[in-house]
Amino acid sequence: MSKLDRRSLLKGAAAAAGGALVTHALPLEAKTAAPTTRAEKAYRIRVEAARCRRDHSLPASAGNGDEKRYPSGMGSFSKGLPHDARGEVDASAYAALLKALRSGDRADFDAVPMGGALRLVNPQASLAFTLEGLDPHCTTCAPAPAFASAAQAAEAVELYWMAATRDVPFSEYDASPLIARAAEDLSHLSAYDAPKEERRITPRTIYRGATKGDLTGPYVSQFLWKEAPYGAIRLVQHVRTATPGLDYLTRYDDWLAVQNGAAETLKHASAYRYIRSLRDLAAYVQLDFTYQAFETACLILFGMQRTTDSQFVYKGAPWDPANPYRGSKTQTGFVTFGVAQALDLVTRVAHHALEAAWYHKWLVHRRLRPEEFGGRVHNHHAGAARYPLHDELLGSPVLDLTAEAHGTCLLPMAYAEGAPLHPAYPAGHAVIAGACAAVLKAFFDETFPIDDPVIVASDGLILQPWNGAPLTVGGELDKLATNIAFGRNAAGVHWRTDGLAGLLLGEEIAISVLEDLRACWHEDFGGFRLTRFDGRAVAV
Repeated sequence: MSKLDRRSLLKGAAAAAGGALVTHALPLEAKTAAPTTRAEKAYRIRVEAARCRRDHSLPASAGNGDEKRYPSGMGSFSKGLPHDARGEVDASAYAALLKALRSGDRADFDAVPMGGALRLVNPQASLAFTLEGLDPHCTTCAPAPAFASAAQAAEAVELYWMAATRDVPFSEYDASPLIARAAEDLSHLSAYDAPKEERRITPRTIYRGATKGDLTGPYVSQFLWKEAPYGAIRLVQHVRTATPGLDYLTRYDDWLAVQNGAAETLKHASAYRYIRSLRDLAAYVQLDFTYQAFETACLILFGMQRTTDSQFVYKGAPWDPANPYRGSKTQTGFVTFGVAQALDLVTRVAHHALEAAWYHKWLVHRRLRPEEFGGRVHNHHAGAARYPLHDELLGSPVLDLTAEAHGTCLLPMAYAEGAPLHPAYPAGHAVIAGACAAVLKAFFDETFPIDDPVIVASDGLILQPWNGAPLTVGGELDKLATNIAFGRNAAGVHWRTDGLAGLLLGEEIAISVLEDLRACWHEDFGGFRLTRFDGRAVAV
């Protein structure tokens, strides 16, 4: 997989081929004799898919070197294990965790010393197998930025600014002095590689992702705002918002207790609003279930409104042009190439994507969470310890702003409990987003314009018509994927590259599942077609 900065994400084959179609398909084993029975045919399909996956070359997955560079565990994930007063992990406890991960034995996992009541989240899932698509251990993610690097510093500065601007409504970004100050600071970071205009971050591009769709229109995807048909129920997407100005783990004692696995009480406001700020987006991705946003998007696409003679007619967005039933006068898809299959696959690939993510989180990268890094920043700033932090982070005005607001340089968290007890890289929400978005782009016509696009008022109470550039299904699905991935950054629990790596990994997993399934269908089908996050058009 390519480097994770925006430039390489958008270059790839699209630059070489001008967006030419790239074909993905499983090479089938040459047959010595045609199968004669249904059972033999089913057996042959399974064996050929398995043989192809077996022969798939194993990539060389490797971390960023921080675990060897800092053998104390200072630069790696250790939340939930016992820590000293500086928040550094007990060396014997970290060694026990590594032993368990290497052996895979339950007894070794049970012997890992814990610092509090909370438990590690499912490290044995990193060893699971799957019978569809790529095996988790046959996937790769580029190494995450190293602890002392300029790239890590840039990502940290972005997270501190996201925390400082959580309550600024997206509709007020252009007029906000705080957003302007954040954009200016981020523009001066040598390794910050978010979307730029005239080589600068602007209020329009700040905190955005890396695809064209993500840069068009409002910050929030239409699929997080528009009403969804949920069977006979109409689902209004009001989010249970968090209290403005209420951040967590800014007191050192609270921060240290949570690093040791203390459980904190969830606190929420009682108000419900449309998503209108980073805090609202962070609240959505705290309480959502795994594939929620994409199941909802699928339902919206099926139920898109058409206006005919002042009456609403629910027809749905058109299928992808490659769908074998598009335009048929006698048949429609349902079990295959229809509603049932689309809903199944958009949920099904989420699990496969998570298995791949858990392999990388626990067995390869073990990247520390931003809140752990924030403890290093605070102790360094306070003179309690010395860490190899990059000068561009230490010189950012956002640290002084944070200290003035909270009395510490800890990263202010949107969640009382901070990050979950599994490593940061890649982000679980992001791998799900990448996989589910790929499935929806395969099933629906990406070029189709979104009906009656909307934008939310600054108070989050009403939706208003969007009168700007046209918004397409493909663009808004890309934006939805970025929203779900970067919403976790807005909460302070993930890094930018956690999201970017996760989106690419999830997309690869979804494509591999579609590859395996293609041989199972009877229809005369030329292959799913979709546009990847890097702009390449592919046929699966």
